[in-house]
Amino acid sequence: MRHGMNRHGCDERHAMHRAMRQAMRHGMHRGGRGFGGRGFGGRHGHDDDGGARRRRMFDSGELRLVLLKLIADEPRHGYDLIRRIEELTGGAYAPSPGVIYPTLTLLDDMGLVEAQQSEGAKKLFAITAAGTAELDANRESAERLIARLTEIGEERQRTDSASVRRAMGNLKAVLMNRLGERDLDEATLHDIVALIDEAAQKIERL
Repeated sequence: MRHGMNRHGCDERHAMHRAMRQAMRHGMHRGGRGFGGRGFGGRHGHDDDGGARRRRMFDSGELRLVLLKLIADEPRHGYDLIRRIEELTGGAYAPSPGVIYPTLTLLDDMGLVEAQQSEGAKKLFAITAAGTAELDANRESAERLIARLTEIGEERQRTDSASVRRAMGNLKAVLMNRLGERDLDEATLHDIVALIDEAAQKIERL
């Protein structure tokens, strides 16, 4: 009877051990989501072609409005628009050329922007009178979209600091090393879980 109980306890401890290691690997691989947060340093993606795995940064028509607003600020090349959006988001998001240039062509076809003379082969796009009217009619939406990008950049700056990434990497390394020890007993495992929960609660209350 005693042997059966000991075996049951051992199986339970090994199951808890495996579950915690899997949670650590899954959570850390996803940028810290396993600790109940939104993750640190995760990019929103380099383009809008992410499919079902990630939410599109812009819904239909929103990217056109963003580009129109940025071109209204000053004439820009396609690459300038990509770089400006990446700057606004603090590097968290950068639309691909495969998204930007077709949208610019569409805006040009709609008569909302026009290509100007510029040095080299790059086209410099400027807003037209029709584009200004379109932007004025959607000014509130355009400003809301730019504010969204700026907010992403501010969040990125708050959460993606090098010190936070170092601390998370250190925690992951220590935990994976400790959990890999064969002689890790159930009491120590519970202590580790309690420490992680306590740290998460303290961070949440900051």
